[in-house]
Amino acid sequence: MKYTYSISLKELENQLKKRLSIPYVWGKKQNNRDDKQTNFIYNCPYFEIIKNKIENISPDLYNYAWNRWYNFWSAQGIEQIFLEEKNIIAAKNKKDREKDFFISDIPFDHKTSVFPKGFQKSFKYTKENKKELIQWLYENQSQQQRKHWKNRFFIVLYDEKNGQHWKLKSELMNIQKKIHQKFKTFDISSCITITGEKNEKIISEIIFYSQP
Repeated sequence: MKYTYSISLKELENQLKKRLSIPYVWGKKQNNRDDKQTNFIYNCPYFEIIKNKIENISPDLYNYAWNRWYNFWSAQGIEQIFLEEKNIIAAKNKKDREKDFFISDIPFDHKTSVFPKGFQKSFKYTKENKKELIQWLYENQSQQQRKHWKNRFFIVLYDEKNGQHWKLKSELMNIQKKIHQKFKTFDISSCITITGEKNEKIISEIIFYSQP
C-alpha cells in the first residue's frame, strides 16, 4: 500500500532520524492481524504526529507500530528516488503489492532489507555472490500477505561497525547517491535471474549500501 504525501526527501530523512532513539524491537513476527490494527501508520510521515497516535494504542503493538511506520516511510522515500531515473516509471495502481515501478517496461517490486544474520555468509562474500542472497531473501522474507515471487529490486543495508543495519534506512540522501550511481551504467540484462517456487523465471537485482 502506497500513499502520496507532500514532503521533501531531506525532510523525510529528518523525520525518520527522530525515530532512531527508540529501540528497534519487534517482539513478535509480522502478521496480517497486527498489520490491520496498525495501518494508521500509512497516513502521516511526521514523527510528532504519529508519536501521539502510537502512544495511545495497545502496549503490545507499540514497537510493532513504530517499526512499521519507520520501514514504510523509508520505503516511500526510496521508491521516489528510483522514480527520479529517466527509464523508471511508477506502477499505476498504488495498492499493487507485486510491483512499485517499471524499469524498461519490466515490473519490479522494491524491497529494502537489512543484511540478514540468518544468511550466515560474510558481507564481502555476499557482494561477490549476490545471487545466493537473492534466493535466500525470496525464500525467507516477506511472509503471509507480503510474500510473492515476482521481480524485485533489493536495497541491502550493512553497518559493519555497530551492526545496527536498520538505522541506515533513514539515510535517504546517501541511498539516493547509491541509486543514481547504479543507474548511470545500469543495464537490465545484467540483472540476476532465479527460479521461483512454481518454476517461474524471476528477475532481481541488489544495491548494497554500507557504512564502515
